Amino acid sequence: MKILLVVYDNESYIHGFPIGLSYIAAVLVKEGHYVEVYNQDKFHYPDEHLTRYLDNNQFDVVGVSVIAGYYQYRKLLKISDAINRSENKPCYIIGGHGPTPDPGFFLEKTQADVIVMGEGEVTIVELMNALSVQRSFKDIKGIAFREGEQVIINDRRPLIKDIDTIPFPAYDLFPVDYYRLLREPHAAGTDFVMTMLSGRGCTFKCNFCYRMDKDFRPRSNESIIEEIRLLRERYGINYIAFYDELLMSSVERTVSLCESFLKAELNLKWNCNGRLNYATPEVLDLMKRAGCVFINYGIEAMDDEVLKNMRKGLTTGQIIRGIEVTLAAGISPGFNIIFGNIGDTKETLNKGVEFLLKYDDGAQMRTIRPVTPYPGSPLYDYAIEKGLLKNCADFYENKHTNSDLLAVNFTNMSDAEFHRSLYEANTKLLTNYFQKKSYAALDQAKKLYLEKYSGFRGFRQT
Repeated sequence: MKILLVVYDNESYIHGFPIGLSYIAAVLVKEGHYVEVYNQDKFHYPDEHLTRYLDNNQFDVVGVSVIAGYYQYRKLLKISDAINRSENKPCYIIGGHGPTPDPGFFLEKTQADVIVMGEGEVTIVELMNALSVQRSFKDIKGIAFREGEQVIINDRRPLIKDIDTIPFPAYDLFPVDYYRLLREPHAAGTDFVMTMLSGRGCTFKCNFCYRMDKDFRPRSNESIIEEIRLLRERYGINYIAFYDELLMSSVERTVSLCESFLKAELNLKWNCNGRLNYATPEVLDLMKRAGCVFINYGIEAMDDEVLKNMRKGLTTGQIIRGIEVTLAAGISPGFNIIFGNIGDTKETLNKGVEFLLKYDDGAQMRTIRPVTPYPGSPLYDYAIEKGLLKNCADFYENKHTNSDLLAVNFTNMSDAEFHRSLYEANTKLLTNYFQKKSYAALDQAKKLYLEKYSGFRGFRQT
C-alpha cells in the first residue's frame, strides 16, 4: 500500500516532532508499506497545496492525526476539505486524541472513511491488510468507519501490553534537522532538542484530563537509552524533552531511570512532566545529576477544596514543599495552573497568582488559562449531566472557540466577571515576566559597558 501521512501546520515557527504519527509510520514501514510524509508544518503549505499534491500523486491511503482543541478541530476541517476535493482522493483515515471520544461526530464532519480510536499501532496494520484485499472492516477492533450512509463503531482495542515491542519512530522519514531546532527551557543555542516518550498513560485521574490510555505502561530503561543513543549518533541530539504524560509516575520508576542514565554516561540535558507527590530532595538531586534541567508540574490550583474537586491527588502543602525542593535542587519547575473548575472563585484564582509571583524563576512565560472540558474527560460528562453542554458538536461548534476563553462556566461568576478576573490575573503575571526579562537585559548592559565584558554576544531573545 502507498500511504501519505499528513503533518499539519499549527502556525508555529518550529513545530514539535509528531511522535504519534512517527510511530504509525514505523509499524507501516515494518509491514512493507510505502510511507511518505507530507510536511505542511515545516513548509507552511496552503491547504490547497495538499489537494494538488493528491491530484498529481497516486496514494492508496492518506492519514492525519489530531489532538483535541479548537484550533486543531478547525484545522482538521480545512485539511479534510482539501483531501475531499482531490480528484484522486485515497481512503481517508483520521486518528488521535481528538476524534477518539466521539468518532461518529468526526466522521460526519470530516467525511473521512475511517477513524482509528485510541492506540493505533496494531489497528493500522490490520486496517491496511483489510484494505489491500478489500475485506470488510467489521471485525477490526479500534475503528469507526462509514459504510455508505451508515456509521459503524467497532469495539475498542485493548492496549498494547509491552510497548517495547513497538519499533522506534521512523525518524528517517521526517525532517529531524528541522524538529531538532525546537527550544525548551534551558536549551543553549548550540543544543539540538528532540521529543521522546518514556511511557504511555498516567496513574492519576484528574477530572479535566482526557487520555486514550486508561493505564500506565512505562518503556524499559534499556529501550529509552537505546533510542537516545540512536538520536545522538544519527542527529546530534543532546537534549531530550520527554513529552509523555508522566515520567515521574513513582519514586521507584524515577530513581531507576535516572540511575540508568548515570550508568550509561549519557551526559545530556532532559526535561519531563512530573508529579509533586514524588518531589523529594533525594529524588530531585538524583534527577539533577542525571541531567534533568526542567520539570513541568501540573499544579492546576492553589486551593485544597478545588484540588479535591478536580481529583488532583495533591494538596497545597505538597505543592509548596515540592516546588521549594525543586528550586533548591537547581531544577526549574514548570507551573501549570488553570481556573474555572468546580469550586473556583476569584479568591482561589488570586491564590494561584500569588503563588506564581512568589516561586516562578522565569524559565518560562506562564499565564493562567480557563479549564476546558474536553470530550472524553470526566468534566465533560459532568457538563453534559448538568446541562452545560449538549454534546461533542455543541462543544466544538459553539462553546470551544479558543483555549484562553471560557468554554463552559463551572463557577458562580458571570462569563464577563470570569474573563475580567483572568485579564487582571494575567496582567500581573505578564507584567512580572517582562519586568524580569527587562532587568536581566539591563544587567547584561551593565556588565558589558561598565565592566567591559568581552564575552558578550549581543542582545538576543529566542
